[in-house]
Amino acid sequence: MVFSSSLFLLYFLPVFLIVYYFLDWKYKNLFALIASIFFYSWGAPDFIFIVLGSIAIDYYIVNLLAKSSGKNKRIFLSLSIILNIGLLAYFKYANFFIENANEILGYFGFNHIQWVKVILPIGISFFTFQKLTYSVDVYRKVHTPLKKVTDYALYILMFPQLIAGPIVRFNEIADRIEDRRKFETIDNKLLGFFRFAIGLAKKVLIANVMGAEADRIFAMNADDMTMPIAWIGVIAYAFQIYFDFAGYSDMAIGIGKMIGFSFPENFNNPYISQSITEFWRRWHLTLSRWMKDYLYIPLGGNRVATKRRLYFNLWIVFLISGLWHGAAWTFIIWGAFHGLFLILDRLFLLKFFKFIGKYPSIIITFIITLIGWVLFRSENLSHTLVFIRKMFEFNFSDTGIYLNRQFIIILCVAIFFSFFAVIKGVENWQMKLFTKNKTITGYIIIISIALILSVISIGSITSSGFNPFIYFRF
Repeated sequence: MVFSSSLFLLYFLPVFLIVYYFLDWKYKNLFALIASIFFYSWGAPDFIFIVLGSIAIDYYIVNLLAKSSGKNKRIFLSLSIILNIGLLAYFKYANFFIENANEILGYFGFNHIQWVKVILPIGISFFTFQKLTYSVDVYRKVHTPLKKVTDYALYILMFPQLIAGPIVRFNEIADRIEDRRKFETIDNKLLGFFRFAIGLAKKVLIANVMGAEADRIFAMNADDMTMPIAWIGVIAYAFQIYFDFAGYSDMAIGIGKMIGFSFPENFNNPYISQSITEFWRRWHLTLSRWMKDYLYIPLGGNRVATKRRLYFNLWIVFLISGLWHGAAWTFIIWGAFHGLFLILDRLFLLKFFKFIGKYPSIIITFIITLIGWVLFRSENLSHTLVFIRKMFEFNFSDTGIYLNRQFIIILCVAIFFSFFAVIKGVENWQMKLFTKNKTITGYIIIISIALILSVISIGSITSSGFNPFIYFRF
């Protein structure tokens, strides 16, 4: 079940909210957990018991960790990390490693390893990182462990952010899991609904249209492409993944707000970045912060003896980030690609961007990002290389592709909403729009907008058979 489906929008979410609001406070967490288990089971019934079992084991391991000290404390932390990384490695990467091992064995004339392909559980990349934050935060004494295993299960399985984030750290949400009554206000419910409707519109009205064109072009034989086709394809994909991912994050934040939670922001106008370093301060913020606090800093971060070690740390972090996104060489190289530009930023690019000014820097950074998206979207490296070559071969012959009016209009809308934050004051206005309480007139306006967008989005969903869920790859 996904947020942009008729089943979720017309049945699951309304029923959940109605029951939730009428329940006594002491039953709300349990009901939210049951609803989240149902939500996950709908899409992955074969895995729910594995997920629940790992949650229960991890909860008791971390409880023992909290009561221990010295060597025993480190042992329990290691057990928790091994459990979670082990499950992620098996379900997400076993096929990848076996396939590569078989290629090597075949090259040397050995028999292939016989293997039944493992199916990827939905959301495992996201909830694994959340489970790790729980054990590490308790180990670091950032927050005490939760008192109930059901509360811990709710933290991990909470359906708004279960399948596509944001990655919510334990210390950011622990207090509200235990008591959030003062945050279940009418203001938060209305602002949450508005945020949800904005996210739904991003996903359905923009990302889906961009995705249809991106899929059509990336499915072409790259050798048959011309330069304009290649650029249209990667630009369409860039806007698809942004509005899809940011839309899901908006919907998650909105639902959370409606039930008293405050999930962290996940995107902040990434395409106006003036360097790749800035891009990663604006794109998938919760992943960037997770990688920084739980991987980069433990590796030594900036406090290392040599710049060589600093660059090594950056590259390792982004190689792992690429692998986290998907079990394929294209993802790994995509991570290395971004790691390379982070290093180049520190060597000379930041000075160069400062010299050439704001707008040329934004254009160059966007082009670098687009090249990275070719890696991210392509099924294999050979397709990637031909696609990138086509982007820069200056072949302007007949494109052989028809761009319909809807795509052109939505492309213009996507460009506007991706770059309009370059105007001074827009970012502050966006933050106030989504967070600051409004007057009665203000609420009438935003709820009217939310209702209109919701009706149009639902109409689009029911009339179109194209509604991709791109996170199945991740």
